[in-house]
Amino acid sequence: MLKRLTEEKLEEILEAGITEFGEQGFEKTSMSRVAGRAGISVGVLYKYYGDKDGFFLACVKKSMQELERTLSETTSREEKLLQYAERLIQALQQHCREHPSHIRMYHELTCGSAARFVPALTQEIESLSARLYTSMTERAQREGKIRRDADPGLFAFFFDNLLMMLQFSYCCDYYRARFALYCGGAVPDGGRQVEAELLKFLESAFTTEQAQIPHREER
Repeated sequence: MLKRLTEEKLEEILEAGITEFGEQGFEKTSMSRVAGRAGISVGVLYKYYGDKDGFFLACVKKSMQELERTLSETTSREEKLLQYAERLIQALQQHCREHPSHIRMYHELTCGSAARFVPALTQEIESLSARLYTSMTERAQREGKIRRDADPGLFAFFFDNLLMMLQFSYCCDYYRARFALYCGGAVPDGGRQVEAELLKFLESAFTTEQAQIPHREER
């Protein structure tokens, strides 16, 4: 009879899986190595999660729960969009420091050997941030806080892409090297400089009206 594992042990197993998937990618991940990391037999791993696909999906769900917690903690206040953006950037930088393997696993899902899971997971993973960023943009437009000539959905999409690339740049080798190249050879450690410069970029995007941009004037 299979001994029931504690919630703490299940958390440990999923974290071991997230680390393995993040480091090795889906195809090269070994269930035996995951079991070894977690201090259990590989048989127990298969009995709980069925197969490698099922275990991967459980790891993704666990990772998304952590990210959702981070996002929900930044949306509890009524505030201006740029103030929210500042807190969100800070929260995501902290999330990267605490959960780098989660970001690497997400990167694997977006472009690696796990891409075949995308049709089943895109709605579940992306719908929260899509709704959140779109509604925040729409509210700011209604309040006259940001430019009104932008499409809220596309604005939210571009905003999310900036934040996604920032996370990859802290946690994934290629993007980290690319980050260092743009920063003159070293990735900023503290994050405050990155936060400040990104907010300047966002402020200009959010607040500049079309009529104020010379190359967009009607000819």
